[in-house]
Amino acid sequence: MSVELLKERTQNLALRIIKLVESLPNTQTARIVGKQLLRCGTSVGANYRAACRGRSRADFISKLGIVEEEADEAIYWIEILIKSDLVKQSKVENLLDETRQILAIVISSINTARGGKREEKEKIIK
Repeated sequence: MSVELLKERTQNLALRIIKLVESLPNTQTARIVGKQLLRCGTSVGANYRAACRGRSRADFISKLGIVEEEADEAIYWIEILIKSDLVKQSKVENLLDETRQILAIVISSINTARGGKREEKEKIIK
């Protein structure tokens, strides 16, 4: 996948998360969970852009690690929204799938940049 395409996908992810958070009910729980999702979900793209500007391979890998953590956290908060019945799974299934795909791409990119395989985290994200 090209750098530009992944930049676009991560930016679109952020925009979709913003729309989701704006649509949440006006409850204390929804506001708190929504704020958590908003922070990590929008930082995926910002941190990916920073990784693309990495000054070395090690810097690139380190910054991609942050992207990995933020994407995984976004998945967690979306799952919490579903399991707490704040949103219907059918409403966010495509968003959840896109976030998982981005996470898998980032993990693959980290593995490639390292020149080897890490533990198979792809099994964990499903």
